[in-house]
Amino acid sequence: MRGLSGSEVLLIDADSIDNGNASDLSSIRDEIMESKHYTAIQINGKAIAKELPTLAKKFDDIIIDVGGHDSISQRASLTVADLLLLPVFPSSFDTWVIEAVNTLVEEVSTINPNLKAYCFLSRADVVGNQNNDTSEILNEDYPEISFIDCPVKNRKVFRNASSQGLGVVEVKPKDKKAIDELKKLYKTVFNEDFKNYKTI
Repeated sequence: MRGLSGSEVLLIDADSIDNGNASDLSSIRDEIMESKHYTAIQINGKAIAKELPTLAKKFDDIIIDVGGHDSISQRASLTVADLLLLPVFPSSFDTWVIEAVNTLVEEVSTINPNLKAYCFLSRADVVGNQNNDTSEILNEDYPEISFIDCPVKNRKVFRNASSQGLGVVEVKPKDKKAIDELKKLYKTVFNEDFKNYKTI
C-alpha cells in the first residue's frame, strides 16, 4: 500500500526457510507490470543489521519479511527495526508461538529500545468465537507486544491476489470488505488514512 501511494519502499526478503515468498511475489509483479511500485532485494542473517542504516537513507519505508520462526535474520532485523508487525492466526498453536516472540522482543529491547511490537489477527475466521478467544489471550498475556484490534479475515481474494502477484487493493472485481480491513490496519499502524493509490 505504501508503494502504491507514492512512497519509496524497499522490500527485503530475509525468509529463506519459507522459500522466499516475497521474492516470488516480486518476480510475478515484474512480469505483469511496468513498475511494481517498490524495490525488492534479498538479504539474510547478520548482514541485515549492517546494511539497513545505509539503505534507510534511500527509502521512505523498509519492510523486512523474516517469517515467524526464530532465526538469525529475525534477531538481526529486530535490532534495527522501528516496528514489528506480527500476524497471528486464531489458533492455540499460534498463541504458544507468540510467547517465544514476546521473550525475544524483551531481550532485543536492551539493544533497540525504540522497537515497538504489535500483533493482529490474520486469516481470522469469518464466523465463530475463535477470533474473540484468541484476541483476549493476545490482549492480556504478552506485555511486550501490543494487540491491534484490526482482524484480517480469511478471504478467497487474498489467495487470488497473491497467485497473480497483486495486492488485494489491485484485484478486480474489488473485495470491499477485504480492502476495508487492510485500510483499517494500515491506518492503525501508520496513523494515516490510505486514500490514493495507483493500479495496473
